Amino acid sequence: MPEGNAGPEPLPELWRALGACAESPTSEMAGAAESLELGPPPASADYTQVFELQVFPYASVYLTPEGMMGGEARDRVAGFWRALEIEPPDEPDHLVSVLGLHAALSEAESGATEAATAWQHRRRAHFWEHMAPWLPLMLDAVDRVAPPFYRTWSDLLARVLDREAGALGHPDELPLQLQAAPRLPDPEVDGGEALLGALLSPLRSGVVLTNSDLQHAAVRLGLGSRIGERRFLLKSLFSQDSSALLTWLAGHCEAASKRHRERKPIYGSVAAFWQEQAEASSRLLRTLATVAADSAVP
Repeated sequence: MPEGNAGPEPLPELWRALGACAESPTSEMAGAAESLELGPPPASADYTQVFELQVFPYASVYLTPEGMMGGEARDRVAGFWRALEIEPPDEPDHLVSVLGLHAALSEAESGATEAATAWQHRRRAHFWEHMAPWLPLMLDAVDRVAPPFYRTWSDLLARVLDREAGALGHPDELPLQLQAAPRLPDPEVDGGEALLGALLSPLRSGVVLTNSDLQHAAVRLGLGSRIGERRFLLKSLFSQDSSALLTWLAGHCEAASKRHRERKPIYGSVAAFWQEQAEASSRLLRTLATVAADSAVP
């Protein structure tokens, strides 16, 4: 972390600079990258590969059962803006908007006198309801698929988030965004298509599956890989060797569970939620893998 940002709490400028680096490369983004000592800014193609094709920087992608942009998760973010008497932007749950609002809340708190406690409450609510529930998952995925610039950026943002979580203290109750979240469906009950869709929903599976993850699985398992959207590729891999793919997916969930477990001292119930989702997915997938292997025996 740059030496000028080594205080006990992140400065508003730090949040804004981190957000600027999640936008399409421009001269402003280059200035933010320089201030954060991230090195030369990435090419536009790198940005496209990371944030438009692999890791989608929207809270709703991680916090809706469908794993899609919009919906109730986005509405909740927009509602927080309105509760502050601020008109929400067109994409209130986009990473840049989220970090920008947190910068504004931090700035208001640092400039307040008698109302400082109220601003800290808002900052704490925003962090635990609209940042902590999804950003660590997104950053894990960035680390797996991104070129060096974005991996360095991801590491810095993760450390800033950890520090903010420690400064604010994790809540006793699970954030509303995570309450009553469904788990993976049993295909024996709900059908294979339901399982395919749910595997691409982080809220249900406890993991993020990128296109690169699935390409890696194909290589690891010796299966044919096809160009296309994640659901298309996932379905293709299932058709070739469902038992092997289910076993790989279970291992992917177990690796995610380990990362979630390591965050529990800082993120409390939020990390525990993600750990439990990933572990439940792993158990189901290993059971399904065994069934698939048995059914394949002549």
